[in-house]
Amino acid sequence: MKVLVTGGAGFIGSAVVRLLVGEVGAEVVNLDALTYAGNLDSLAPIAANPRYRFVQGNICDAKLVADLFAAEQPDVVMHLAAESHVDRSIDGPAAFINTNVVGTYTMLDAARAYWAALPGQRKDAFRFHHISTDEVYGSLGPDEKFTETTRYAPNSPYSASKAGSDHLVRAWHHTFGLPVVTTNCSNNYGPYHFPEKLVPLMILNGLEGKPLPVYGNGLNVRDWLFVEDHARALWQCVTRGRVGEVYNIGGEAEYPNIAVVHTICDLLDELVPGDTSRRELITYVKDRPGHDLRYAMDITKISTELGWRPQESFETGLRKTVQWYLTNREWWTKIRDGRYAGQRLGLGEKK
Repeated sequence: MKVLVTGGAGFIGSAVVRLLVGEVGAEVVNLDALTYAGNLDSLAPIAANPRYRFVQGNICDAKLVADLFAAEQPDVVMHLAAESHVDRSIDGPAAFINTNVVGTYTMLDAARAYWAALPGQRKDAFRFHHISTDEVYGSLGPDEKFTETTRYAPNSPYSASKAGSDHLVRAWHHTFGLPVVTTNCSNNYGPYHFPEKLVPLMILNGLEGKPLPVYGNGLNVRDWLFVEDHARALWQCVTRGRVGEVYNIGGEAEYPNIAVVHTICDLLDELVPGDTSRRELITYVKDRPGHDLRYAMDITKISTELGWRPQESFETGLRKTVQWYLTNREWWTKIRDGRYAGQRLGLGEKK
């Protein structure tokens, strides 16, 4: 099987590519624009594999995308390419509309033309898998969980752009018959995570003795999903999921942000003891504009239909994550020295 992965040099995308090439044995073509968060170092474990090929390019480039379909003849598309950081979407929403909405349209348009021309069996087997986020559903109260039928209510430029892309995918299925599967995931964490996000930022700042900035009162709740569990779930969905369906993927690990930060501090104190507790580095800062209070996923559908459940608990997954950053300093020091040094984003200030 040949899989075209978009955004395969990103955090979740690289986990998918490593899984497909390293464990599944699939042939993978990785299309990635290598924007600030794309990192080919994240693909070092499989980069020399003959079943892997990298193509640098933008999903908004219609000719490049169409030519790639024609040349590579994929059996499956796993579409992960996206701008994904809420804070950056507040500072600069245009890139999110362009990549997430226009780019998804470009991929769908090319996939539809390619799929329509496939011979019978290959046409029946083809899948376009769109990977999205729980943030399209908005914010929850204290007791509910997002299901696949939850009403969309995106609250940030990022989530609005992803909601738009989800609706395009649905429309291309219902109008044109394109065989699609959509998944919406909760907050991912794990190895190779670009350090603008909460977990890697806290790990690296804690290692360097820098302040640990916690937004607002730290009580915003997220469901945490280990990225390698997510990659396995995505493969189940694209190979066994029902055409036209949506599957929610979560880690069944709800924690407020401050509890996550406390756990990271305690792990660092255990693994790299210092003179004082890292908890003393915690600093409460002005909250993110429009910060959603709580996300939580109901994973009944994927568990019942496809037999998937997360293998890692939050405790085991976070320990593995901290240990990975401790033993892979070269990967993240290149980023901290160049593309992102840990500065605050998402204050909504025009540049």
